[in-house]
Amino acid sequence: MSHTSSAPAPASGSSVQPPVAKRVPARREHHGDVFIDHYEWLRDKESDEVIEHLKAENAYQEAVTAHQEQLREAMFQEIKGRTQETDLSVPNRKDGWWYYSRSVEGKEYSIQCRVRAQETGDRVADWTPPVVEPGISIEGEQVLLDGNVEAEGQPFFSVGGAAVTIDGNLYAYAVDNSGDERFTLRIKDLRTGELLPDVIENIFYGVAFSPDGTRLFYTVVDDSWRPYQVKSHVLGTPVADDEVLYQEDDVAMWLGFDLASDRRHLVLSIGCSEFSETRLLRFDDYDAGLATVISRDERLLYEAEPFLLDGRETLLVTHNKDAINSMVSLVDPEELAKPLSEQNWRTVVGHSDQVRVNGAGVTSTHLVLSIRKDTIERVQVLPLAGLGTAGQASPVEPAFDEELYTAGVSGSDYEAPVIRMGYTSYFTPSRVYDFVLPTPDKPAGELLLRKESPVLGGYSPSDYVATREWATADDGTRVPLSVLRHASVKQDGTAAGLVYGYGSYEMSMDPGFGVARLSLLDRGIVMVIAHIRGGGELGRHWYEDGKKLTKKNTFTDFIAATDWLASSGWVDPSRIAAMGGSAGGLLMGAVANMAPEKYAAVVAQVPFVDALTTILDPELPLSALEWEEWGNPITDPEAYAYMKSYTPYENVRSVAYPKIAAVTSFNDTRVLYVEPAKWVQALRAVSTGSEPIVMKIEMDGGHGGASGRYVQWRERAWDYAFVADSLGATKLLPGAGLK
Repeated sequence: MSHTSSAPAPASGSSVQPPVAKRVPARREHHGDVFIDHYEWLRDKESDEVIEHLKAENAYQEAVTAHQEQLREAMFQEIKGRTQETDLSVPNRKDGWWYYSRSVEGKEYSIQCRVRAQETGDRVADWTPPVVEPGISIEGEQVLLDGNVEAEGQPFFSVGGAAVTIDGNLYAYAVDNSGDERFTLRIKDLRTGELLPDVIENIFYGVAFSPDGTRLFYTVVDDSWRPYQVKSHVLGTPVADDEVLYQEDDVAMWLGFDLASDRRHLVLSIGCSEFSETRLLRFDDYDAGLATVISRDERLLYEAEPFLLDGRETLLVTHNKDAINSMVSLVDPEELAKPLSEQNWRTVVGHSDQVRVNGAGVTSTHLVLSIRKDTIERVQVLPLAGLGTAGQASPVEPAFDEELYTAGVSGSDYEAPVIRMGYTSYFTPSRVYDFVLPTPDKPAGELLLRKESPVLGGYSPSDYVATREWATADDGTRVPLSVLRHASVKQDGTAAGLVYGYGSYEMSMDPGFGVARLSLLDRGIVMVIAHIRGGGELGRHWYEDGKKLTKKNTFTDFIAATDWLASSGWVDPSRIAAMGGSAGGLLMGAVANMAPEKYAAVVAQVPFVDALTTILDPELPLSALEWEEWGNPITDPEAYAYMKSYTPYENVRSVAYPKIAAVTSFNDTRVLYVEPAKWVQALRAVSTGSEPIVMKIEMDGGHGGASGRYVQWRERAWDYAFVADSLGATKLLPGAGLK
């Protein structure tokens, strides 16, 4: 029998009452433990009653935060005023064309374009991108896809993949108009501008043509939103006849594909966070089907790239065989017929406790490595000549002059004499470099700056400071912090502070420039990015010490980061906020329960706050894939009890919670809106404080929120204004802001 709970006290300074959901007891029992969930009925997104409740939540949020509107508008204008709205990407060469995207002032979406490349015989010159100016089309420019035209009349627009045939004639692109990450694929004949009759509905990310351009490969998700099929479509044939090239039936495994660098193979990647499997399809022997490199039964986590070394078929394998931080080996295909213990693998990059190997790839002349050392991601290259022998050359690493930065390969072509690199730091806007691969004449290679993204409004990096600091966790572990502030902030214990964290899936919070973040720093807020366990900043151990039965280290590390900030001398301890999204939203819910007194405000973006309920239901989107991260509470009583002890929704308690904002999207397929919807109801029902707890729901967005850039800027301004207002940091510092 349902009943309505009593309404909590009104928000401070407001007579507006929050919406109160009816309570409908739903019983959940596992391993002898019974949980009564009063708000599970909010899961029914087809229900008119649920829709009305969500609209009421938005109305309450709008009323409670109405006084922030002027601040939000100011922050939006600051983001807009620092952004060169009419801009373009650096052209990227693929086969005989240069591809790039344009953005135009007043337009929400980018426009994809290309121009023909020249062939002069000077390889570096031929791979030097043409000069394309913002707002000015160049001779021979061809528009492939105008997102603004495609998005007209649609509530949402996102491209989930695009591909061009080697001859440059056909362009395939996949579009999502609802935010649910299911895409419709169309194919355009670029010679005529006409669309082919082939239309494929409900595909997932990723599209590729076969080298001869007669087939298109794509991925399909199952009912729980897990990519489980790779399919092959022969152009001009009915989609209903498409071949299932491979189907992955293990609900805990993810499936994807790519073309090998030299495009002789289709490479299927199957795996979870703990082990994987690679299967290869030779395009010159298509009917032979897929061949497995190393069976998942070996429980190795690896990636394999087939390529020709000195004319011989070879596999480049990045793996964790006897190497927790991974290493790189060469394997001859005939070795794979032997038992794993008897195979001969030649070491290219050995194991190191200090260096995490993230991945490796090849061009026709070089091996390209992505590694992480001292928390920083780096790129190294080695010539293929002598690889895996005593004559192997030493790696060459492009050098940069900042302490905290991020550098990575953003694109490469097998035949190119250069690799395209992206570079950024906390206060260096994103740069695009071409790194000319080392030659005997230039053994160190050459770093060529192609572009630094312009930042308008009088921006100067010297106005800001980024430092590396360390917090000490309860168990003595040192936790790296990135501390960002305006240079004029004084260390007098009066400033406001914001701690940001994620700490899951071995994802690292790498240094990167953010225009929107400047609006916080310009108001005197000291920002700490906490590189907590569960992330990947300090190698595989760092990740494994913050997952499954050690997950609470993620939360206590974040609290240690907060304590560091509170005692740093920079901030007033009563003026600290916390922010995180998705799995970082689970972090927000956990620390709000564990240490609510340490925060003046918490912003939880698309928060995974009802984690146990979600992972107990393998039918829900992506739940089974999460078992490798959190444990499987369905079969493991210990995993169940451990998750139950920290999952935010089930651990709300009678304390004075700070101001809390849960930000979500109705069509999010990764963290369902029902999680924050239930959470805010539970919080309001027990909080002994008077601070408002609000939920902002984007009714047309997906996991990343709304799709247009201006809408996204307004969403970021909403989040940051909520923080700044909660901390009493709404005024710009003298001399700060747009100039």
